[in-house]
Amino acid sequence: MSQITYTPIGIIHTPFKTQSETPIQGVFSPDSFGEVELYPQYFEGLKDISDFSYIILIYYFHLSQGYTLLKKPFLDNTEKGIFSIRHYDRPNPIGISVVRLNEVKENKLSISEVDIVDGTPLLDIKPYVTDFDSKNPEQKGWYADAPKMDDYRYRKGIQP
Repeated sequence: MSQITYTPIGIIHTPFKTQSETPIQGVFSPDSFGEVELYPQYFEGLKDISDFSYIILIYYFHLSQGYTLLKKPFLDNTEKGIFSIRHYDRPNPIGISVVRLNEVKENKLSISEVDIVDGTPLLDIKPYVTDFDSKNPEQKGWYADAPKMDDYRYRKGIQP
């Protein structure tokens, strides 16, 4: 298999116009808001989505400028393998974010805890289900020694 093609099902609108101004993770930016606009032919697929507090967005990093296999993660100063971090410069520039679902109006989803740049093409939506998606890992890799979220929030002036 040499090529896989996906067609966007919508577009993600946020106040973040560049990668550098976008929060590194939505959990660090609970007051960041956005909107998912689903294309009309997919509207019916939103049935029952409003019953979930969180959703998983799968999207295309359309501003990625290629990739490198070693990159410094946002929370560390040493290079790591691209597959052990969440940077956008990846061989296949696909991103995922867990966002809070605030409201559904027709084909538009109001979301918060957003870490996505404006105009990002949406590939899929999945419900966040705690029983399936929440794990308590024994090993956390390099992140175990990285600044903790509360330390990061403090340095950035973000209230927990």
